[in-house]
Amino acid sequence: MKTLTNILLVLCFSTSILFTQNPKEVRLDTLLVWLDNHIAIPQDTLGIKQSAYKAIQLSKTLDKTTDLAKSYSFMALYHKEYGVIDSASYYYNKAKAIYSEENDLNALAHTYIDLKALFTAKADYNEAKANIYKALDLYEQQNNKRGIANCYAHIGDLLYYENNYNEAIKYCDKAIEIQKKINAKEDLARSYRFKANSQLFTGFDLENALESINASIDIYQELGETGIPYMASLNWRGNVYKYMERYDKAIADYQANYDNSLAMGLERYLIPSLGNIGHVYVMQGNYEKALPYNLQAIDLIKKTGRNRNLWENYMHVSEIYESLGDYKNALYYHQLYASEHESFKDNVILSLENEAQAKYEVGQKNATILFQDEKIDQQQRTKILYIILTGLLAIILFGLFYNYRKRKKRNEQLVSLNSELDKKNQQNELLLKEIHHRVKNNLELVKSLIALQSAQLEDSATKDAMIASQNRVQSMGIIHQKLYQGENLGSIDMKSYFINLGDGILDTFDAEDKVKIECAMEQLELDVDTAVPIGLIVNELLTNALKYAFPKDRKGNIEISLSRVNQDTLSLKIKDDGIGKTEGISATGTGFGTQLIKLLTHQLNGKMEEQHQNGTSFLFEFNIKSAA
Repeated sequence: MKTLTNILLVLCFSTSILFTQNPKEVRLDTLLVWLDNHIAIPQDTLGIKQSAYKAIQLSKTLDKTTDLAKSYSFMALYHKEYGVIDSASYYYNKAKAIYSEENDLNALAHTYIDLKALFTAKADYNEAKANIYKALDLYEQQNNKRGIANCYAHIGDLLYYENNYNEAIKYCDKAIEIQKKINAKEDLARSYRFKANSQLFTGFDLENALESINASIDIYQELGETGIPYMASLNWRGNVYKYMERYDKAIADYQANYDNSLAMGLERYLIPSLGNIGHVYVMQGNYEKALPYNLQAIDLIKKTGRNRNLWENYMHVSEIYESLGDYKNALYYHQLYASEHESFKDNVILSLENEAQAKYEVGQKNATILFQDEKIDQQQRTKILYIILTGLLAIILFGLFYNYRKRKKRNEQLVSLNSELDKKNQQNELLLKEIHHRVKNNLELVKSLIALQSAQLEDSATKDAMIASQNRVQSMGIIHQKLYQGENLGSIDMKSYFINLGDGILDTFDAEDKVKIECAMEQLELDVDTAVPIGLIVNELLTNALKYAFPKDRKGNIEISLSRVNQDTLSLKIKDDGIGKTEGISATGTGFGTQLIKLLTHQLNGKMEEQHQNGTSFLFEFNIKSAA
């Protein structure tokens, strides 16, 4: 019925203008009306692309720049929803150039919002934030309340991806207040969804999150919306149910979205449904059932270029493989997760830095205006001086005065620039320390969770594995603690690190009175990429020594030494005076710890030697230049 109505509208519109326009103009107007009515219908994707292309060609032929910009926007929207995301960026930028040249502020602002959504899907939050603030500036110039409210909601969405949840909720509330007053229901539904996103992670206030997302869904149902906006809210309600541990309801919402996406031909929208269903099964411990969902989600993310949730799916797949005992794949996907998550954090940090830079530039503009006012006053005084003084004396005095002002201005600029550079360096250092601090706290939380879980286990082998994992997490946590506590953020004092690591492991095994760990080495600083694998190797060997080298009440010593043989080579030695090979570990073993040591040694392009004389000794030599 809706399609028939649209056809009648197009026919009526075409008939009314038939006698005033040439056939090409009639065809162009008809195409634009058709695109406006069909752009949100996934079943019409082929027609949308063809019609947008024809509209672009006709607009160029007729030299209609406004219609050309509209046609570019339709083509961009097609690629954003159904095609290639980078192509969408190309067409949006073409439309933006036309709107900017024609000074069409409303259309230009709307295009900036579209670009924000595009860059958010690509996890480029720095560009997304730049575009939404440009849109906000244009809407504020026109006092466009609806546009301003939409920008507030989108800023809240970006703050969610920066983990600044409380600030995000404040912006969403500002948007909701305006949208209620102007009765912008569709915008209001989106703002409720953005608000629910952040509410889910502010201390796990799940009931409020559920209330907000249900408000969004209710509005969409009232409006008869069943497409992508409604599906996005349905997906997020599934997330809320998931963390409420109401798994059946969560999977029901995800599955509904999955089925609807297939029916509508929205391949890209299968990604959140697949990833979230897999995550529910992970939370339930059903790892074999979870694996194909997350792997398929990863394939679709790579295919569509929508990298926003790639690191999350890598993390889940790594966890799944580890739980299934496939440690090789677990390590592989963990490395992919670490790399992608580092990129994600870099984007967030860059976004924060650019926001600070923008605020600084606003301050500089105000200072420039003040300086210009002062300069005008000075010029007026100089004119009076010219009248009073004789010509020659005036020229001499002016020359001296000009040189003095020039030198003073140059010195002030240098002082100001140095001051700003110092402030920025301090801000970057504080930001980096805060990141290491948060990583250390997160690792402490993981360690505590493992400890709580192991306390409930009765099987000794499983319990030992949990303790080993706890120590591995602790070894990495100490490194991040050293980084944010130290003066040099780029390197770690390994002697101090080994002492702290040894104390932690002795405490874990309650062996402080039985075994003494000594660090027979000079102070040596290493970068993070080298320190982490060496720390994990030492952690494994200390753990195994305490488990096997000193049975019952046997006392003994463990000696650790690390030295630099030359600029590119490190030598590591771990020696104990325990009972030796009969009950100690072997480098040729097949356990996870032994495999981890081999993998890390290979990662550092190293070699290992095991000796059994008066205890057990492990000697390593790492070529750190080749490893990098």
